[in-house]
Parts: sequence; C-alpha cells; structure tokens
Amino acid sequence: MLLLAKIIVIIVALLHLYFLWLEMFAWTTKAKKVFRQFPEHLFEPTKTLAANQGLYNGFLSAGLIWSLLIQDAKWQMYVALFFLGCVAVAGIYGAATASKKIFVVQGLPALIGIALLLLHLFL
Repeated sequence: MLLLAKIIVIIVALLHLYFLWLEMFAWTTKAKKVFRQFPEHLFEPTKTLAANQGLYNGFLSAGLIWSLLIQDAKWQMYVALFFLGCVAVAGIYGAATASKKIFVVQGLPALIGIALLLLHLFL
C-alpha cells in the first residue's frame, strides 16, 4: 500500500513538473496544443500569468519530492498529505471554475494518493 502511495506521489510530482515547464517555458508554443479551447490570440498576453501559475505548480512538485526524501516515516506522510491536499484542492477548484478535466488530471490522482496514505496509516 505504501509503495503504491509513493508511486502516486511521484506521478503527481512529475505531472506538476510538466505543468511548470508547460506554463513557464512553453506557454506560447506547446501549450497551444494542450489548451485547445483557449483562444490562440491570448497566449502571448497571458504569458506572465501562466508563468506565475507554473511557478506554483513547481512549488507543489518540490513539496511532493521533498516528502519522499524525509527520513522520519510519520513526517514523510504528513508532508505528502499536505502537498497532495493542496493539489486536490487546486484540482477541485479548477474543475469548478475552469474545466472538469482538471479534476481528472490533477485532483483525482491527488485524492487517490491521499486515500492510499490514509489506508496505510490506519491499517
């Protein structure tokens, strides 16, 4: 159970590293192919906003990676739960305000990770 939870943490961290790259460095190139519903003429004017968003995704990824490096098992779990919780909230908010797909891509994996960690904690 714990191994699967850590794999989910790694997947969520890698997803957020990808979001960081996409929003900070590829917003006006590759992001156009990912965000097809977003009007093409708005990519350039929103480049700074996207980079800011990408930076926050980087912080989430850094926190998840950090959680895997913590030696104390309880603190490792607490830190992972905190950052997965942040990702889940962001995914739920994104689904409510922007696109339901955000929940599937971002919120659901984080909630699965939280569930696996809590199962490990209580079983």
